[in-house]
Amino acid sequence: MSRTTRIIGALSAVMISTAAMAGCSLGGAGADSGSKEPAAATASPKVTIHMMHLWPAESSAQQYKLVSQIIGEYETEHPGIRIEQEVLENEQYKNKLKILSASNELPDVGITWAAGSMEPFVKANLFAPLDDLLIGPELGDQFVPGTTEAFAVDGSTYALPLELNISPVYYNKELFARYGLKVPTTYDELKSIVRTLTDNGVAPIALGNKDRWTGSLWYMYLADRIAGSEALKQAISGKASFQDPAFVKAAKEVQNLVKMNAFYKEFNGLSNEEGKSVFVSEKAAMYLTGTWELPNFTTNPEIPQSFRDKVGFFKFPTYSGGKGSIDSWVGGPGVGLFVAEESAVKEEAKAFVQYFISKWGEEAVATAGVIPATKVDTGSAGLPELYVDLLNELNRASSLTLFADVQMKPGAAQAHLDMIQALFGMAMTPEQFAAKHKEWIEKGI
Repeated sequence: MSRTTRIIGALSAVMISTAAMAGCSLGGAGADSGSKEPAAATASPKVTIHMMHLWPAESSAQQYKLVSQIIGEYETEHPGIRIEQEVLENEQYKNKLKILSASNELPDVGITWAAGSMEPFVKANLFAPLDDLLIGPELGDQFVPGTTEAFAVDGSTYALPLELNISPVYYNKELFARYGLKVPTTYDELKSIVRTLTDNGVAPIALGNKDRWTGSLWYMYLADRIAGSEALKQAISGKASFQDPAFVKAAKEVQNLVKMNAFYKEFNGLSNEEGKSVFVSEKAAMYLTGTWELPNFTTNPEIPQSFRDKVGFFKFPTYSGGKGSIDSWVGGPGVGLFVAEESAVKEEAKAFVQYFISKWGEEAVATAGVIPATKVDTGSAGLPELYVDLLNELNRASSLTLFADVQMKPGAAQAHLDMIQALFGMAMTPEQFAAKHKEWIEKGI
């Protein structure tokens, strides 16, 4: 049995056993971040497809390069079609998608997140069903089981996933070695590392919590390690309460880390991109984020090789007396592609999405270092060691818990993110944090 077969088989088992699943670009050559691509010098194209995505060349160079490649190939093979792309940074993208949805002016093709994040668009009849793309020979059996289900509502699929993600703690191996630190396997060991680094004037953890989902990762892992993955999924779904003592304890541990000065200064006012730059510039020793950053830490030529060689990762440590496994991950299917229901070129847009997904699966590993949601042969890709090691961890994963703000309904998700920032900012107590979660989840909005 090949390594790829083992990875896919294990992923399938994990995905099928995970109760709530889902997961966070694209472009023609020459597109500028935040603006539409200049018109190509082609003779009166019959069809223009407007595509909006969230991988700017400045911050996601490898993904942007791959998207540009795919779009260029599609336009060459389909000379009557032009792909007009608009590229926005993650938070700008989210905000613009909300604005466009209010006036029913969504792009023909765009990026969406799964589960609760996607549901309002589906209920408003803004996304077109894509089930017909899953029964043809091109994509029919290409997805890892469990990934497309994350983008289904009431039995129909409204987006096709591009990625699988888990969230490791990346760390600077040189900084660890300088202070005699070893990769932690317990939370007490992690706190000991924090103390050693702060005693030596080094910021332990890079965090840009202005975007708030970044801090949510820390809370989710603490809740998972203390209460267990199944209990966390039950609380997020509303079948259990965040007022359970285990979840209150997780919130207290977040604030304990803040009191220990574990996070880089002014973290609540930094965006995720700013937080990432703190890690890349070696001003902090650790950075918790998703595997969508793998290209930046392995193949992105804009980031010095001397830094990339220093990056390792570890699994979020276990908590003494807790119920969570060190092989349990926060993650799941990443972003997917949707087609607007009211698109004037809906059929052409669907054909492009089908093409894009098929090409993405073939090229994402080798070109962008992305873990795709489709089955691909990685055996001959010549992957960097960091990438291979994380693939092996996916192979061993005992469970995957989808990001809380993606699972929750929009109102509860917004409240969760606001409360995360308040919790990290010491503006609310852990007990208030838990009570507010219970209140918003019970609202069901």
